[in-house]
Amino acid sequence: MLDTAKRKEMLRTMIKLRAFEEKLEELYQKRAMYGSTHSYRGQEAVAVGVCSALEPKDLIASYHRGTGHIIAKGADLYRLMCECMGRLDGYSKGRGGKMHMGDLSFGFLGNTGTVGGTVPFATGAALAAQIRGSKEVAVSFLGDGAMNQGVVHEAMNFAGIWKLPVIYVCENNLYAMTVSVEKSVAIKHVAERAKGYGFEGKVIDGNDVELVYAETLKAAEKGRAGGGATFLECLTYRWDGHFGGDPGTAYRAKEEIEAWKQRCPVKRLKEKLIAEGNLQSEEFEKITAAVYAEIEEVAKKAQASPMPPKEFELESVFAKSEVAHG
Repeated sequence: MLDTAKRKEMLRTMIKLRAFEEKLEELYQKRAMYGSTHSYRGQEAVAVGVCSALEPKDLIASYHRGTGHIIAKGADLYRLMCECMGRLDGYSKGRGGKMHMGDLSFGFLGNTGTVGGTVPFATGAALAAQIRGSKEVAVSFLGDGAMNQGVVHEAMNFAGIWKLPVIYVCENNLYAMTVSVEKSVAIKHVAERAKGYGFEGKVIDGNDVELVYAETLKAAEKGRAGGGATFLECLTYRWDGHFGGDPGTAYRAKEEIEAWKQRCPVKRLKEKLIAEGNLQSEEFEKITAAVYAEIEEVAKKAQASPMPPKEFELESVFAKSEVAHG
């Protein structure tokens, strides 16, 4: 059972994820950042539930819609904002942008714009942990659109054979870009495929942060004990379009979007805490205001940070070796 302090912290982190995404969208519209946005609004319970159940040494691999995962695992907001804006103080010194960065100091293997690319990342990290006997668990976040990639099947099959300490967290938000999962997968739930790889697959409510936490904790404990991999299909929904320029309404009914917004993960935990007498509406408003103010300050600081110098483009690109000729 989660105590009140832990649940309030999870609520605050979900608000932080949402505030960060909204600020990114604002900066994108003002052309103050490079590349596009891939909003995580509506899916906050997955990132926060999973990462709250992990130990600091555990590892995660994230994808293009991964800002929420990175923050939930413990990223420095200033460095993250700088990277999204192509600034020198970013995690990849401004060269990777929103979709390509990493930092092992807080267990972040990296994120990638390659669909399905997180699965071999995390699988390899889990194999390394098994060989070392170091008891880390690796988590691969992936979307439902990644489930038909060949490398995903290969890596999961490998994890099943070796009983690797890895958790595959599929954020099934019902759409892979503009194609619904109903039109791209022949079975009702992608978690059913886990049985074919030799490990457990579960379908859970991805908008219930406490449930996501509990199931991740079980999967992590199983992995550390040598019980192998787990597949969690978290049913959720992205409120916004696939990317910054996509309104998301051409292929989704407005009624569907509004119905899912009523299942907002932030709202659900807030109302539950209030009903229990563990949170007051005024306290929630103060938490929210403080988080949005923090994000605003981070954005201002990042906008004032330096851009990478042109010469920097040639650094860390390739290695030069001297060859002796006889």
